[in-house]
Amino acid sequence: MELIDSHSHIYGSEYTEDFEEMMARAKEAGVGTIMAVGADLESSIAACGLARTRDNIYCSVGIHPHDAEGVTEADYQTVRELALNNPKVVAIGEVGLDFFRDRSPRPAQEEVFRRFIRMARELSLPLIIHDRDAHDRILAILKEEKAEEVGGVLHCFSGDLEMARTCIDLNFMISIPGTITYPSNESLREVVRGVKIEKLMVETDAPYLTPVPHRGKRNEPAFVRYAAEKVAELKGLSPDDVGRITSFNTRRLFRIEQAAQEDTIAYKIRNSLYLNITNRCSNRCTFCPKFEELAVKGHELKLSHEPNYAEVIAAVDAASDFNEVVFCGFGEPLIRLDLVKEVAAELKRRGLKVRINTDGQANLVHGRNVLPELSGLVDALSVSLNASDAVEYERLCNTPFGEGGFAGVCEFLREAPRHVPQVTASVVTVPGVDVDKVRKLAMSLGVEFREREYEEVG
Repeated sequence: MELIDSHSHIYGSEYTEDFEEMMARAKEAGVGTIMAVGADLESSIAACGLARTRDNIYCSVGIHPHDAEGVTEADYQTVRELALNNPKVVAIGEVGLDFFRDRSPRPAQEEVFRRFIRMARELSLPLIIHDRDAHDRILAILKEEKAEEVGGVLHCFSGDLEMARTCIDLNFMISIPGTITYPSNESLREVVRGVKIEKLMVETDAPYLTPVPHRGKRNEPAFVRYAAEKVAELKGLSPDDVGRITSFNTRRLFRIEQAAQEDTIAYKIRNSLYLNITNRCSNRCTFCPKFEELAVKGHELKLSHEPNYAEVIAAVDAASDFNEVVFCGFGEPLIRLDLVKEVAAELKRRGLKVRINTDGQANLVHGRNVLPELSGLVDALSVSLNASDAVEYERLCNTPFGEGGFAGVCEFLREAPRHVPQVTASVVTVPGVDVDKVRKLAMSLGVEFREREYEEVG
């Protein structure tokens, strides 16, 4: 499992005696990167120093609300200089409000919090937010200070699902600590169930908040896997999926570069192996996230070239533990019809189930009915219908075929069950689309129907 511990305090005295052993355990658990988060001037300096010595440790600088009383202009300047002079500093934090312990007066906490939001905006760095029993004020100040311009993360999230969604609307991620494993913490599990995995990160807050089954002992980065495993259970994903996706989310937020990788041709989500064979599309759908970034569930899908048969089969051979193969990337696979047929024939020879996710315009692209050519090679087709009439389809999908585009998709769906055992029409739940009308159309065409959740882009 690939993991990033997005929040720890491993520079502390708790790790003096076994630091190297602790780091080895983290590596063994799959934790490739660790965030060392400053909480006052001393720990911010320590976090910076530690990050300089380790390629896989990054850091943040800030002053915790417990120490807000007495913060001076010189303190702000010290934090600013730490951020400016160390390229490993990737965030401002942890900063925020703590109305549970109230170790500093609330007005002082709020003033310091505002100052650090302004600093983050000045330096174009994301924020790491501490929030304890101060939900309403946190949200109000984030809005008033325009924190959405830099975004960030609510660390050790303790609000409810409604608050989580508000934070996400404000350009903030939700970080899940080991407390997700505590039997009494159903409220956090509800948040995880209700928030898209693309908006989640995982953390330890080491040495604090040790997860089950090590509760009562010192926490450490290796234990972040327990949070990831619980998230996987709640989201119906594999632990590998959650590790990869949350690591992608964390790198993107903190702008941590990943080593250059070869093109992703085959990629797994749950127990399905997806084949990414082109970035070209027939349509230019308004709701497609690829125009923001070519990534899905933590997989980078931008291709430097379109793979040939040998490359695709090699990618399949390198994968394991999957029960179907799906032609689906951020492109229309049936644009490469000949390659699809050649690869599908080999997959069927191996006894594998084959599915194609398509926009349903292959007949228009190739100028003939291609469905008979898929007979015996494809077990399932998922066709993006997305609209109940030609006008709506053109508005949403920007088809190059004009009114004929929608008619072509409908005819493709009507004809497909004669050649492919399972055919499903899908709709992305874009605001304003009448899903019931699309469902009725799909039924009239004699195919199954599925809704796909809309994810706003931009």
